[in-house]
Amino acid sequence: METMEINHPLAVSEVTREFNRYQQAILDNDVAVLNELFWNNALTLRYGIGENLYGHEAIASYRGTRDAASVARAVGKTIVTTYGRDAATTNCEFTRSTGEKQRKGRQSQSWIRMPEGWRIVAAHVSYLAE
Repeated sequence: METMEINHPLAVSEVTREFNRYQQAILDNDVAVLNELFWNNALTLRYGIGENLYGHEAIASYRGTRDAASVARAVGKTIVTTYGRDAATTNCEFTRSTGEKQRKGRQSQSWIRMPEGWRIVAAHVSYLAE
């Protein structure tokens, strides 16, 4: 049985680059990039703060209608793990400030290398209890 290589340096570098693109797209509210980085398939899912989205179409529709004023956040501890050269997870902590109030949250994503590049196939975003 062949051993799977965890954290192959090239795969980690590629996923980290795409993860950073995604984070910048959140800050810029660049809906085109956000939609690009999610796998364009009905099997893709995103569990958000207040929504469960099934399929790329639902995710893209949500992105087009959400309030862009509430997207700014600071990313903290981030862990990128690759499994072989074609699968990865990214997990990060973030802080979102609204006026004087700060909320801590976390984001997890599953990434797969598709013919068109690395794509998110599943994502989850949540806040920690206040």
